[in-house]
Parts: sequence; C-alpha cells; structure tokens
Amino acid sequence: MGDLKINQALALMKKSGFKFTERRKAMLTYLEAEDKYISAKEVYDFMNEHYEGISFDTIYRNLSDFTELNILEETEFDGEKKFRFHCAHGGTHHHHHFICTECGATQVLEMCPMDYFEEQLNGAEIEEHRFEIFGKCADCVAKKSEKNGSFSNKS
Repeated sequence: MGDLKINQALALMKKSGFKFTERRKAMLTYLEAEDKYISAKEVYDFMNEHYEGISFDTIYRNLSDFTELNILEETEFDGEKKFRFHCAHGGTHHHHHFICTECGATQVLEMCPMDYFEEQLNGAEIEEHRFEIFGKCADCVAKKSEKNGSFSNKS
C-alpha cells in the first residue's frame, strides 16, 4: 500500500507543476513509513543522514508544499508543527485522530463529533472541520508506569 500512496502523491505533485526529485520521494517514503505525526526537525535529521548538507529550509518548504497539496496533514502540539502522511490520500474515508503527545502515534476515531453539532448550526454551511484529541497513548503510559515503578523499587 505504501508504494501506491507514494506514487499517487508523486503524480499529484507532477500534475501540480512540481518537479520529481529523489529527495522528495525519500521524504514522502519516510513520512509514509513513520505513520505518525513527526516534526520538521525529525524529517531533517532523517534526510540529512541520506543527503548530507540538505537545508532545513528546503525540508520545511517541501513539507508546506506537501500539506498544501493535501499529501500531508499538519497539526500543532508542544508549540511545534507536526506532519504525517494524509490518511485519506487516495481515498475518501472521513475520520479524526487521537494523537500521542509523547511519541506522535495516532489512533483513528471513527465517530465524527460534527454529527452532533450540525443540527445546532441549522442553516449554516460547514466548509471544513477538524477534530483531534491529544494525550498519551497506551504504550507511552505503560512505559511511564514501568519507569516510575522501577524507580520506586530502587528506593
């Protein structure tokens, strides 16, 4: 599935007038493989390992372009923008996310809260909405509990 998403994204870029580059493909491949929200710094660190000397500005500009093309989703937590491959890219499945503020992992929320608000907005035309829940995922909570438990056992 990953290659299909990458190829669809690259085709959309080309159709929108962006030139194909191996660096852009590498960025998209990395983001698709991570399957969670990650910072521009994390993308930069990955890309700099493979393309030494690449600038942070280049990374950020491409992330912004990918977001404008709806290839990536963007959110903000901890005062920093984070990016992930768009869940609905190539599809139409509508959903929202729980986002772990510790590791960036996401969990799909199938229910849409807009269903409850639409009748309160009678006559309004909703153009777009976004719903995200932030917190610690079960894995990060468990790791924290283990760490706290082993710390208190050493006392």
